[in-house]
Amino acid sequence: MDINQIAQMAGVSRATVSRYLNDGYVSQEKRAAIRRVIEKTGYVPSRQAKSLRTGKTDVVGVIIPKINSASVSRMVAGITLVLNEAGYQVLLANTDNDAAREVDFLRLFAEKSQVDGAILIATVITPEHRDAISALPVPIVVLDQDVDFCSCVYQDDYEAMREVAAVALRDARHPAYIGVFEEDVAVGQMRRKGFLAACAEAGLEVPERALRIADFTVDSGYEQAEALLEDYPELDAIVCATDSIAYGALTCLREYGRAVPGNVVVTGVDDSEISQIVTPTLTTIHNHYKTSGLEAARMLVGFMSGEEYVPRKVRMGYEVVTRNSTR
Repeated sequence: MDINQIAQMAGVSRATVSRYLNDGYVSQEKRAAIRRVIEKTGYVPSRQAKSLRTGKTDVVGVIIPKINSASVSRMVAGITLVLNEAGYQVLLANTDNDAAREVDFLRLFAEKSQVDGAILIATVITPEHRDAISALPVPIVVLDQDVDFCSCVYQDDYEAMREVAAVALRDARHPAYIGVFEEDVAVGQMRRKGFLAACAEAGLEVPERALRIADFTVDSGYEQAEALLEDYPELDAIVCATDSIAYGALTCLREYGRAVPGNVVVTGVDDSEISQIVTPTLTTIHNHYKTSGLEAARMLVGFMSGEEYVPRKVRMGYEVVTRNSTR
């Protein structure tokens, strides 16, 4: 079916059908006739033809670092809720934490009006990211990193880590920390700084052997906890940059006969569902990831709807969730 056939079957002109499809003025009688034909035939207007006519695709590109991440899935849930309600389709691009692939997708979105807007759930921001973002002909919102060159929605990683680390340090005098690579400013740098700030406030010096770097995985958390037990056996707290790392640390401590929280306290960040059922349940930070996705999508929809594109920042709140892995 095409618009000409719809017009013929409804007994109206092609221009009248076009006005109907684009919410223009059509008399009630002709509107009813066109609607009956469309309902009878199941006609759906060509998205490609609409794009050529209006210059809009009704598609938003969302670039994610990892499809099986609990925090990312919550952000995407918030993003899609807003975009679906606003009538946009979502083009999801998974990069498996490959920064070069993120840049490739940004460049792809810039070509041939592929999307009306984009959201980048970021882990690292390289000069190539900045160049690709500046070349985008459509608005973009960066989610989960604090950037100064475009609009962003980000977590309060420094303060959140400082507060949850303070919980771990209530009774601990020899804390250790398992973080992630510092190219990730939010999770790698800001959370590490928050931990060290909490230690300084408690009057504690942390030796280099008490600081480890892990991947965003349970296995890596286990491996780094094992290395800490060898290099820093006097540890009585392990503060972790993410819940996944903390799960690995809990498993390692249990296998090495270190009671949690009796001998060692453990904390994480993210408040994944598993944090409520691991043994012992995990003290962590609840970041409002779904809400941050909602905020990023609402901001982007505003820009795509004609709102002046002035870069804005939204810093999200958090909650410290105290459970059984701390005293």
